[in-house]
Amino acid sequence: MNRVNSIVANAHPALATPQSTTPRRHTDAIPTVTPEDARYPDMIRGHGNNRHVASPEAIRLPSTTEQVLEIVREAVRDNKRIAVRSGGHCFENLVFNDETEIIVDLRLMDHVGFDDDRGAFVVEPGATLLKIYEALHIGWGVTLPGGGCYATGAGGHFSGGGYGILSRKHGILSDHLYAVEVVTVDERGEVHAVVATRDPADPNHDLAWAVAGGGGGNFGVVTRFWMRSRGAEGSPGDLLPKAPSTVFSIFAAWSWQDITEEAFATFMARYADWSRTHGGLDSPYVDMGHWIFLQHADSGTFNVVAQIDSTVPDARKLVDDFIAFVSDALGVQPSRANITEQPFLKATAQTMTAGETITSPSLRTSHKSTYMKDAFPEHQVQTIYRYLTKTVNPNPYSFLVINSVRGQISALDDHATAATHRDALWLVYFESYWHRAEDDERNVTWLRSFYQDLYADTGGVPVPNDVTDGCYINYPDNDLSDLTFNRSGVSCYELYYKDNYPRLQRIKAKWDPRNFFRHPQSIELPDS
Repeated sequence: MNRVNSIVANAHPALATPQSTTPRRHTDAIPTVTPEDARYPDMIRGHGNNRHVASPEAIRLPSTTEQVLEIVREAVRDNKRIAVRSGGHCFENLVFNDETEIIVDLRLMDHVGFDDDRGAFVVEPGATLLKIYEALHIGWGVTLPGGGCYATGAGGHFSGGGYGILSRKHGILSDHLYAVEVVTVDERGEVHAVVATRDPADPNHDLAWAVAGGGGGNFGVVTRFWMRSRGAEGSPGDLLPKAPSTVFSIFAAWSWQDITEEAFATFMARYADWSRTHGGLDSPYVDMGHWIFLQHADSGTFNVVAQIDSTVPDARKLVDDFIAFVSDALGVQPSRANITEQPFLKATAQTMTAGETITSPSLRTSHKSTYMKDAFPEHQVQTIYRYLTKTVNPNPYSFLVINSVRGQISALDDHATAATHRDALWLVYFESYWHRAEDDERNVTWLRSFYQDLYADTGGVPVPNDVTDGCYINYPDNDLSDLTFNRSGVSCYELYYKDNYPRLQRIKAKWDPRNFFRHPQSIELPDS
């Protein structure tokens, strides 16, 4: 990419300038965009869901922690409602809503480097995932097990957990969070930049615990993340997961017209058995991350996307055996199976830019999620098959994605970080993308009806029990807060955080006692 040279210059210690790992100091006024500015229409909506548009009086563009402090002080003084944007990939209106008066846009804070003083990699919240992966890989040969959308910003993704194709091997991204710098507002309205680490002896430790999976926009403005794997020691190249040299990239597709309802049910049952068998760290498949894309039948195919380190023993055989397993379970051979060996970064960039649903900044979307602790029950499998094959498809981009988890994700206790869903069999995404505003109602209704019918037995949502285990905070869903659609008696907070929620409320009360940082699903202050 055309930015590689600048990334290397700012990343590798041998090439970096002395200022590359220290905060930049500002001398100029903070850039500010108002409704009269030509840039304004571009900056009042995100990348992840073009349905949500704000009308703030200003967008502020800090480039340092000092500038964030200044913006927040002014907002406290003037009693202005702020919202924070990093990459703009929030699927709901947590940033772009009618109540937001000031958007703090962190995209100029996109530095990635190594901090010698802290012995950890530093990532600013506006850095996008592809830039982060490039900088870490080119500079030090390391990586992070984060998500697969190139333009997602660190701020929200790191705070909410961060699942990716390397997570079975290395855990979720926030498991590698060593420290954070957060701009907070105390009870007197005074504004501070606080550094908190995961060291239990750190008096600010609880703030780092909360940011590692507690979701963005709850406690303050995160201005820096420091990343170092748990227990890691030595030189920078030893402090985060080693990036593979080369990987096998896999895309396989089966035609829906060849898959009967019985065959689909057989696959879902056998895939659950396979996932249980290969959920541990001792499985040879711990090195293979994969997604099952159950696209609507009108789109034509049932797909598997996967990646595995090509240097692990019998890597190609593992891939071939997995595709053979899916084919046998479905009772049909794939209509297409591409397996290519590629350098790690090339494969990563290709996956992260593959298709309009990832690259388009103007799609309108609807999203939901479920953690599954066990297989979908038979009646739910029937519901999935019916919605994917027999209902009218509102658009070409409607699908259910089964994300492979367990492995290293399950190695930590549910309470080790705020990200509590450690023993899930699968993380499932429900997604729909479309182009035109006039199609909003039918698309939202289709996905909502799918979800409501699937979880009709538990009040329309996947309540934590022996089968389902709540929802993923990085796939926020306002329906979880609406009693029309969530009739379970279980709050959105219990779905997102389970029994970690009371602790998150106590941390909220300590670090944001005025509830200055809030959005439609932000953590609530505890009852006094």
